[in-house]
Order: sequence, then C-alpha cells, then structure tokens
Amino acid sequence: MKKRHVHWSDLHGYSRLVIDATLGVTDLVEAMHLNILQFPAPFATSRARRGPHTHGPVDKVVRKTTGLVYGAIRRVTHAVADGLDLALGRLQPEIEHVHSTKERAALISILNGVLGDHMARRNNPLTLTMGWWQDGKPLAMSPQALAKALPEARGRILVMLHGHCMNEMQWATSSGHNHATALAGAHGCTPMMLRYNSGLHISQNGRALADQLEQLVKAWPVPVQDLCIVGYSMGGLLARSAFHYGALAQHSWMPMVYKLIFVGTPHHGSMLEQAGNLVDIALEVSPYSEALARLGKIRSAGTTDLRHGNLLDEDWTGRDRFARSADPRQPVPLPQHVQCYAIAAMIAREHNNFSARLVGDGLVPLKSALGQHPERKRALHFPPGHQKVFYGMTHLGLLDSQAVCAQMQQWLAAPGPAAE
Repeated sequence: MKKRHVHWSDLHGYSRLVIDATLGVTDLVEAMHLNILQFPAPFATSRARRGPHTHGPVDKVVRKTTGLVYGAIRRVTHAVADGLDLALGRLQPEIEHVHSTKERAALISILNGVLGDHMARRNNPLTLTMGWWQDGKPLAMSPQALAKALPEARGRILVMLHGHCMNEMQWATSSGHNHATALAGAHGCTPMMLRYNSGLHISQNGRALADQLEQLVKAWPVPVQDLCIVGYSMGGLLARSAFHYGALAQHSWMPMVYKLIFVGTPHHGSMLEQAGNLVDIALEVSPYSEALARLGKIRSAGTTDLRHGNLLDEDWTGRDRFARSADPRQPVPLPQHVQCYAIAAMIAREHNNFSARLVGDGLVPLKSALGQHPERKRALHFPPGHQKVFYGMTHLGLLDSQAVCAQMQQWLAAPGPAAE
C-alpha cells in the first residue's frame, strides 16, 4: 500500500480543529472589539475595566448589533461543524491502523503536543492514545500478539520515551542514526517504543505509563530479566512521574528497572515555556492586548507543565496554569533502587555560567537538565560519574549524536545494583 502524508480519514480531525479555531478567533475579535468600545484611551490598563462606565444610546446600539453579528457567526459555524461531523464521521477509520508516513505521524504528534488536551476533551479523531509501537504500527498487549510481533524477544527490555511534540519514529534521525537500535544491539535488549499524547498533563501520562509498563511485563512472551528506561526531554519527566504512580499502585515492574537515563530532561523546567508565561502576563497589561493573551493560552497542559517540570496531579490541580506563580511542585526524588544518569547539552562550546543559565541547549537550562536546584529537597543529586555535559550541541542534537549514544552505552555496560 502506498504511504500518504494525509488521508481522507484525517479530514474529520482537521475539520474539527478548523471549526474550533474559527470559534476561538470569533471570541477573540469580539473581545477586542468590545474593549476598544469601552476604552478609547490608548494607554488604558486592565484595572480600568473594574471601574464604572456609562454608555450613550449610540454605544448601546453598537454593542447590541455587535452581539447579534458575532452570535450569528457562532451559530453558522456550529451548523457547519455538525454537518461535517455527520459526513466525515462515516469515513473515519481507527486512526492508529491507517498506513502512514513518518511525516504524517510527525504532524499529528505536533498537533497533539500543542493542542492535545483540547483534542482529547473534544474527542478529536486525531488524538493520540498511549501505547507501544513498532515500525509505525501499534502493538497489541498480549503474550500471543507480542510473541508474533517480536519473535526474537529477549528478557532485557529497553524502554524508549520520546519528547514533547514527538513520536517513537523520531528516534531514527535524518542521518540514519537511532539510539534505540544502537543501544539494544550493543546490550542484548529488545527495544520497546512508546507513543503518547504529549499535550496531556505529565502526571496523566505518567500514571498511564505506569499502567502500560505493568501490562508490558505481564504480557512479555519470555521471562523479564530487567528493564532499562531512556527518556528524552519530556520523556524523562514521564518516567519520574510513572515511578511515583507505580509505587502507589504497587506495580510489579518497578523492581525490574535497573537503569534510568535522562537525555536533555527539563527536571526543573524549560526556558521556552517560562518565556511564554511572561508573554501572557505582558499581554494582559492593557485591555487592547488582553484579548491576544488568549492566543498564547491555547497551548496544552503538557506544555505549561514544562514551566517548572510538574510531575504530579497536585502540582496543577486547582491552579490557573497560565498565572505567574512560584514553583508549586511537590518534591519527587529519584527512585532509590535504580541507577540514574543525566545527559545535558550546551550550545556554547565551553562552560559559561551565563550561557548555562539563559541558553543551555536552546530549550533546557544546564542546571535543569542536571537536576540541580538551590533547594536541597528539590535537587536530584546525580553522582558526578552519572552525569555528562556535551558542549557545542543543541537540544535536538542530543538525538543525533554518536557521542551521546556512546556515553549511554558505557553507562549501560556498567555493573547493575546487584553486581556492585
């Protein structure tokens, strides 16, 4: 079957996103329109909205007319949406079973990373569900299905967790390198690749990952000897969250994990989301730009979790995730029975404290990737021999680096806890 970047079945999901965008833009334009009517002064601040205002008869007519126009736009948009749902819903197969390309999978993963929580609430057909994938296809979790799909399955399992807005196919880079296959081949492991909706809260994905790992070890076609987990970027946060929820559920997979490697993981947050939060605050200063703040607030729950590196439900439940606030996280230490390692990168070719703090690898500050924090209860305390910094490298460069792969191979070859 010929692979295509877009399928007819995708139109249902994309049409819903277009409808949602139309309604969102309508709300935004109406809010700006009303704000302009209410505040003629060019430098009015949002505080002025709290004060009393009087409106003349002409102004009231304009407001009433404005409401009728925007209401009509919404009604027409909803009618179009209902028609598209009815027509395209009949064409929609299971999205996971459609023959796909790497480019199509990447596009859907980006959409989920940016809008995944919204898509899940709206039951958008393009919403990803967490599961194990191989060669662009989902794996069924039963001993029989895994034995058929993985006839050479070994007792050592290498779990690979991708980053934000990504999927498991992107471990294979444009240069042809693949950390998963290289590590698995060197250490006699069977690689297992997870795909997930990175737009959901990290704690939601962490709990789901704990359940997925439990299903995996119970369905594995041969006795499981041990597990090693490699988490790239957000994937490392998922792993830490999964350990927390796996412990609460007393899962059987946890004692099987002997090594956990974090690659460019923003343990204490990502500078990109921190900057996004500052933009939100700046736009809300004036009523003229306040409506534009809604554009920034379409970003997903998974994205805003990256501001501080939230891992638990308690870190976000009952909070305005777009508000400027102090770090709300509950401390989550590294799992005690597991050998943990951290890899970080810096764009600078030599160490510089200013670059490490403000630039890092372009997305993650150096101290965040190494788990360093001024508060001892939040610091992760990787031993000196369990951390490595690569200079002259970007965040995405970590995926394509032979040197990074060699470092992980060296750590995997080191004796496990039982041998030490």
